[in-house]
Amino acid sequence: MAPLIYSALIISLGLGTTMTFASTHWYLAWMGIEINTLAIIPLMAQNHIPRAIEATTKYFFVQATASATLLFAGISNAFLTGQWNITYTPYTLTSTLITLALAMKIGLAPLHSWMPEVMQGLNLLTGLILSTWQKLAPLYLIYQIQPNNPNIFIALGLMSIIVGGWGGFNQVQLRKILAYSSIAHLGWMILILSFSPPLALLTIIIYILMTFSLFSSFMLTRTTHINSLSTTWAKIPILTISTPLILLSLGGLPPLTGFMPKWMILQELTKQSLCPLATMAALSSLFSLYFYLRLSYAMTLTMPPNNPAGTLPWRLNPQHNTLPLALTTTSTICLLPMTPAIMSLMPF
Repeated sequence: MAPLIYSALIISLGLGTTMTFASTHWYLAWMGIEINTLAIIPLMAQNHIPRAIEATTKYFFVQATASATLLFAGISNAFLTGQWNITYTPYTLTSTLITLALAMKIGLAPLHSWMPEVMQGLNLLTGLILSTWQKLAPLYLIYQIQPNNPNIFIALGLMSIIVGGWGGFNQVQLRKILAYSSIAHLGWMILILSFSPPLALLTIIIYILMTFSLFSSFMLTRTTHINSLSTTWAKIPILTISTPLILLSLGGLPPLTGFMPKWMILQELTKQSLCPLATMAALSSLFSLYFYLRLSYAMTLTMPPNNPAGTLPWRLNPQHNTLPLALTTTSTICLLPMTPAIMSLMPF
């Protein structure tokens, strides 16, 4: 893809999300999401292979369905209330339709089935954009509508945590595993959104840090299959140490950064007298921890085959800029001691 066209598409991605952030009108917010969708489709289809075209087509159909539902719900809400204000959705039917449309856009369970299949057909960079930046605008709208009854958020969040952990059990393709990881983390964000929006924001920021670190590690080694992880030590030995720590941080193990949002979410749910919900969420996260441990085991404790097909690659200097990876990896591993400072700065 030509650099000028690529730059225009990236700028359009930023413009669409910024337009949604700045909107108080349903039509402008919908337009921002559509600009976002139309900008990422050429990025998804830039590799002219059948799998990428299939993934792009699936993504387009799902997003078009969700956008049509969102526009219909917005128009219905304007017809019933007489105004287009995003924050004014007093009717249960329209707010539920809007929530489900946005849940389909970001891939929350039970509307998640497109996400792993689409991720499998993309390259790692486009998958990173799909897993992080593309979630921001719909999550912002979900935060804005805030229905009076949080049960739909609780149901979507808990189901996503369970499905995200359970779905990654028998996967060997890293992009599908990362898709299920994204579904599980979105579940934690939605679960706490109606009780503590600042804590949901903190969870999103830490999730983006951890996901960027993991995708960058895999891009550096060009790894897309679990069996390829065993050759990482021959390509970039330091990643054999740092990547398992990133994976365990995604799983929420202390003393790594990923433990911070889960700990604070469970604490907030307990304060809200939702101890059974907190227990179910904590136990469901063990499913995700299993496949993170599986990836860590494949990377650190297995050896590649000693046949000609498994010949180790030469240890060359990486061609990519590794400074962003170094900074985000350090943040992913070492931010847990900053928890008291973060709690004092944010209005929990």
